[in-house]
Amino acid sequence: MIVSCGEALIDFVPQPGDELQYAPCTGGSPFNLAIAAARLGAPVGFLGKISRDFFGDMLFNRLSSEGVDTSFTRRSDRLSTLAFVKIEDGEEPRYAFYTENTADRNLSSVDIPESLPDSIECIEFGSISLILEPQAETIKTLIRRESGKRAISFDPNVRPMMVTDKPAYTAEMEELAGLSTIVKVSSADLAWLYPERPAEESARDWLARGAGIVVMTRGKDGAVLLGSSHRVETPEYWVDVKDTIGAGDSFHAALLVRLHEMGRLSARTASELNRDEALDVVRFAVKASSLNCARQGADPPTAAEMAAAK
Repeated sequence: MIVSCGEALIDFVPQPGDELQYAPCTGGSPFNLAIAAARLGAPVGFLGKISRDFFGDMLFNRLSSEGVDTSFTRRSDRLSTLAFVKIEDGEEPRYAFYTENTADRNLSSVDIPESLPDSIECIEFGSISLILEPQAETIKTLIRRESGKRAISFDPNVRPMMVTDKPAYTAEMEELAGLSTIVKVSSADLAWLYPERPAEESARDWLARGAGIVVMTRGKDGAVLLGSSHRVETPEYWVDVKDTIGAGDSFHAALLVRLHEMGRLSARTASELNRDEALDVVRFAVKASSLNCARQGADPPTAAEMAAAK
């Protein structure tokens, strides 16, 4: 099983029309990843805290309806986190978050099992859940505890407007990368963290800091996987792009699902993955991400849709 841990929130997405109107949609990077992995047919659970308000019901019911295991999901009387999205042609989506004392950010140590079952192959984490306390320290403590016992997959998914101390944040991202079996990171994130050097050089630095493999997404230029003994890349899978919301989460989910299907999703992923397998994994992930971009909002493809797409 893949367990995704972190935030679950409501994205308010702008709707077409002359007047500015928003529609509430379930979201959050780890939440989206759990749904994407479930649609691709992998066993997946969500570890996080979700409100009992009506937005929280939307989130919890969405997980259940998509086949995500909610046995690690906790409910809270605190309100749901809200995020407003601004989308402009040719630009990455921009977000405004409303997180004060909300349910998901209040995930604490009492919400985490003292031990996890052996059936959990991989823990996935990242995004704004690493900024908001006490959730941030709760997840980081879990990752430090579980690193080396099972696959750890990390996506920093940087939100610059929420980072108040860039040097401290960068150092923390480096530590977490070093604890991870798999790092999925965008070239845009690396360019923001290290503007003084090329993104791939920064990705190699994270590899040297202890990451098993680093998979860097490059938007319309596809993706590259860096390991200790090989480098593979694949171009984009062409689609008519509607928007890019959830594209990185669909990519990350597909990456983990493909490794799961190969029997390569473990703490030993980096040492066991050969070049052909690495190329297959990246191609599969790029395809899933692209199919997500062909639809409005975070709407990852199913296994059947992946098989049908040429």
